[in-house]
Amino acid sequence: MVALARKTLIYEWRKFLPAMLAVAFSGLLLLLQAALMLGIFAGASVYINTSAADLWAGHPGTQSIEHGRPVPKDTEIALALDADVLRVEPFQWIDGDWRGPAERGNVSVFISGIDPAPDGLMFAHALGPALRAKLYEPGGVIVDQADLPKLGLEVGGQATLNGRRVTIVAAAPGLRALGGVNIVASLATARTLNQDAPDPGKVAYYVAKLRPGADAERVRERIQRAWPGGGFTLWTRASFARAAALYWMFETGAGLGFVFFTFVVFLVGTVITSQTLVAAVASHVREYAMLNALGAGATALRKVVLEQALWVGGVGVILGGGVSLLLMLLAARQHVPVAFDLGAGTACMTLVMAIALVSGVLAVRSLSHLEPANLLR
Repeated sequence: MVALARKTLIYEWRKFLPAMLAVAFSGLLLLLQAALMLGIFAGASVYINTSAADLWAGHPGTQSIEHGRPVPKDTEIALALDADVLRVEPFQWIDGDWRGPAERGNVSVFISGIDPAPDGLMFAHALGPALRAKLYEPGGVIVDQADLPKLGLEVGGQATLNGRRVTIVAAAPGLRALGGVNIVASLATARTLNQDAPDPGKVAYYVAKLRPGADAERVRERIQRAWPGGGFTLWTRASFARAAALYWMFETGAGLGFVFFTFVVFLVGTVITSQTLVAAVASHVREYAMLNALGAGATALRKVVLEQALWVGGVGVILGGGVSLLLMLLAARQHVPVAFDLGAGTACMTLVMAIALVSGVLAVRSLSHLEPANLLR
């Protein structure tokens, strides 16, 4: 009976093709949705994921980078005194008002003040030593190359940022932030752009690099216990990135939209796939009646239909996954924020197979009134 399911699919593939395409399309939508969701929300933690820091120190209660507030200056000392900390550097994060070409108007931007040293921690995975050296130029800034059209300038163009003149000295990928344009500058330049703050010398974060083999969570707990009233909170790299992504996904309500769309795709995919499977099973009702008359039990026939549904789901996963991969590569070339990982892929594949299985269960109902007497009609 197991071989019968596969042979039926092979010789009657035209009847099952609509179901395969329905499953493939559902998988395509789920995979692309997951890629877009991960890509968009990855922008919330781009500062963390592109840095080489193991620990982050910021204002207590901070849920995402853009909520950063100035922390006490002795935060740097609290980090540097720990034996497992190799390097500590400040990271300034402030809001900015960008004024470029008149036809573009003002653009709200995020300013990231970093240490431009070759071994600097911030954006270490996105900016190499050559690009970082360009930030030593007074008023020099670097932006993501995908944000150049939004700013209305090319590399070498000049604009006014928080009332100061700045020059785009370079553009690089991997700097795009969620919710606005990220402007990377040196700490010295960022300080001049923050002169209107009550205490321009304070920064929003301090980041630390630990010695190889050190347990970041243990170091975090140790420093936090040693400085209980230090006016700062410590996060590990992973926990801060996760907190930022979860904030944008659930606290802002954006993630609920993706969850709702997933439910809609699952529902529509199940309805369409089940209808095509029901039609395919109904077209073979005489054959199933004959098998029943020859002694095949109803349970065995149901297993045939369910295996057909799983095969339909498997083919749909392959087709949808292949097309999704091509579309994601195309999207990445066009600077569309897409990202993917094994967990998301497994979840999408599970949902697609669930669509196929539920559709198979609904199609099995057409065999509930199967009678050998159908052969006489």
